[in-house]
Amino acid sequence: MLSAAYIAINLWLQWAVISTETIERLVSVEQLLIILAALNVLILVVVNPLRVDRVPDRFPPIVQDAFLIGAFLVVGTVIFEEKLLTTSAVGAVVVGFALQDTLGNAFAGLAIQVEKPFHVGHWVAIGPHEGRVSEITWRATKLRTKTGNFVIVPNNVVGKEPIVNYSQPTAPSMIEVEVGASYLSSPGEVKTAVREALANSKRALTEPAPDVLVKAFAASSVDYRVRFWIDDFERDEEARDEVRAAIYYAFRRHGIEIPYPIQVQYDRQEAIVGREDEIRGRAALLARLDLFAGLSERDHARLAEAARDRLFGDGERIVREGDPGSSLFVIASGRVVILSGAGPSNPGREVAALDAGAYFGEMSLLTGEPRSATVAARGDCRVLEIDADTFRAVAEANPLVLEHVGLAAMTRRDSLTAARAAAATTVATADHARSFILRMKRFLRLP
Repeated sequence: MLSAAYIAINLWLQWAVISTETIERLVSVEQLLIILAALNVLILVVVNPLRVDRVPDRFPPIVQDAFLIGAFLVVGTVIFEEKLLTTSAVGAVVVGFALQDTLGNAFAGLAIQVEKPFHVGHWVAIGPHEGRVSEITWRATKLRTKTGNFVIVPNNVVGKEPIVNYSQPTAPSMIEVEVGASYLSSPGEVKTAVREALANSKRALTEPAPDVLVKAFAASSVDYRVRFWIDDFERDEEARDEVRAAIYYAFRRHGIEIPYPIQVQYDRQEAIVGREDEIRGRAALLARLDLFAGLSERDHARLAEAARDRLFGDGERIVREGDPGSSLFVIASGRVVILSGAGPSNPGREVAALDAGAYFGEMSLLTGEPRSATVAARGDCRVLEIDADTFRAVAEANPLVLEHVGLAAMTRRDSLTAARAAAATTVATADHARSFILRMKRFLRLP
């Protein structure tokens, strides 16, 4: 291009009718053009030999541009001393062409600093690149990705690509997961189970409130989209993992199936445990409890048959302090911990632990009292839940059940209250027990 410009000016000077002063200026320009063209050829031959199919690492384009500018200024100053001003002007034009990418990055970096679409520390997506902004220089923006690597994005690319800032205007970001449920479960049941799972997730925020939407009626399932908010988008994968795991456990507790694709035939061999064997195992567990020790084998079997099997994952709250309740929980396997002072944003302090074979919640079952403590699972924990309706049916068939269970519950409660146990007498205990049994009858609506 430089050589073509030189030839064009030279040919024009041959036939143009212009003043002598203009001719001298044009001659200076054409000489500068041919010198610049020659320097370009020289650098091409010296720095980029034809046998090498790439730019040498020690001579990147910006170094070649610097050589070109330096050589051009030296030649222009030595040969055209009286035309130094012209040389400087033409040199400025050449610098603009030679460093257009670098200058473009510099101006784009300046625009980023002025407009401030993001700041250092923000989590952003720039075109296909996503990460936390680590540094903004005059040439490029540095992103640290989730894998711990740096992505250096030139500022002129940043200026051209769409930018998604996950840290503004507010820090919480919405993410979503999808899950399929069986057609046998109603949307209301599924949404209740999903909300329970979200409440057990530490990373899902309660404000803004999450929501559950029916996405589609698919071939083998009803698909739901679960949308919730997190305060750090960098942890979105961990948050999705936590919510998916919580949904799995919640579905198991509520008897909701995540169906296999209907296109796939799934065969597996496993030992089938009979319903009768399962009920006998539950009845044996209940018979070992001091609360139900005075009941007959038939009563144990009726309670065992009606009990609901609940599965909880590590850290999930089984009951919360202050919540209304009307059921008893028996630990079939695993361990639970009793928490003091637990709340939505407070994990609480562990004050006691119960292993398999223990029970809790008897006062809510018998009198409908609110839950007196928060109980959470430690590891996978399976519990049997016996509700008030089940116990009422057993008590109606055998009125003596109230006496046995009421006395056992009061004995357990008094033993947990040291001051009351020390001051109580035999008569006071009997009167207290009769009063407690009357409260049980009123709650269970028994004569």
